[in-house]
Amino acid sequence: MTQWLTSLEGTEAGHQLALILALSAAVLHAFFGALQKGRYDPWLSRGAMDFFYGIMAAPFALFVVPWPEPHMWVIFAGMFLIHLLYKIAQGYTYTMGAYTVVYPVVRGTGPLFTVIGAGIVFGEHFTLVQWAGVVTLLAGIFGLAVYNLRTITLGRETMVAALGLAVVTGGFVALYTTYDAYGIRATADPFTFLAWFFFLDGIVMPIFATRRYLNMPQRPPLKPLLLKGVIGGLVAYGSFGSVMLATRLDKVGEAAVLRETSTVFAALIGWLVLKEKVGPRRLALMALIALGAVIVEMGS
Repeated sequence: MTQWLTSLEGTEAGHQLALILALSAAVLHAFFGALQKGRYDPWLSRGAMDFFYGIMAAPFALFVVPWPEPHMWVIFAGMFLIHLLYKIAQGYTYTMGAYTVVYPVVRGTGPLFTVIGAGIVFGEHFTLVQWAGVVTLLAGIFGLAVYNLRTITLGRETMVAALGLAVVTGGFVALYTTYDAYGIRATADPFTFLAWFFFLDGIVMPIFATRRYLNMPQRPPLKPLLLKGVIGGLVAYGSFGSVMLATRLDKVGEAAVLRETSTVFAALIGWLVLKEKVGPRRLALMALIALGAVIVEMGS
C-alpha cells in the first residue's frame, strides 16, 4: 500500500487521487462538524472524539506501522502543540458564536492562509485562473456567514468576539494544514505519520473534557456522548487522513481549497438531515463555492 501510494507522488494519477481524497475529506469534515454541532457542549464532543480516535490509533502506531525516524519526534511535538492550540481556539469559537456563522468564517479563512503558506513553504504558485477560483469560493463561504449572521437572534452580544476567534481559528487551520503536509512528507511511510498523529493528538482533550464533565452541575447522558465519540473518531480518520494523504500526493493549496467545499456539504446535511431551511440565497452561495472549487481545479 505504501509503495503504491508513494509511486503516485507527482504523477497525473496522483493528482486525480489527491482530488478524490480532498473531496472525500470535504464530505466527511461536514459530517464531523455536524457531530460537533449537536446538543452537547463542544468541548465534551471534541474530547469524546479525540479519545476514541486516539485509542483506535494506538495499536497501529505502536505495533503495525514502521517506527518513526528520529527527526520525526520534533515534528510530532510541533504538530501536537499546533493542534492543541487549534482545538482550544475552535472550542471557544463554537461556544461564543452561532455555528452557522462562525463555521464558514473558519473554513473560509483557512484555505486563503494555506495557499499563501504553501507558496512560502513549498514554493507552490497558483495561476491567475486558480486565484480567481479562490476568490469565488471565498465569496461564497463568507457570503454564507454574512447571510446567517443577518438571520440569527441569539448570542449577538458575543458575535464580534466570536468572529474574531473564528479568524484566529482559521489561521490555525492553515498552520496545521501546512505543517502536517510538511510532516507527512518528512517520513518515508505516510501511514507512520497518520498513525502517530491520531495517537498523539488524542491525548489531551479527553482529559480536559473529563474534568469539565465532572464539574458540571447537570451532566449530560454519557452513553450518547460516547457513541458520538466513536462515530466522530471514525469520521476523523477519513476526513483528516484523506486530506493529509492528498497533500503528500499533490499541491497543498489545492487540497486545502477543495476541502473547504465542506461548507456546501455541511449546508446540505443541515437541509437533508437537520431539516434546516436552505432557501434560494443560500443555494446560490453554495453554488458559488462549488464553482470556485471547479475553477481552481480547471486552472491547475
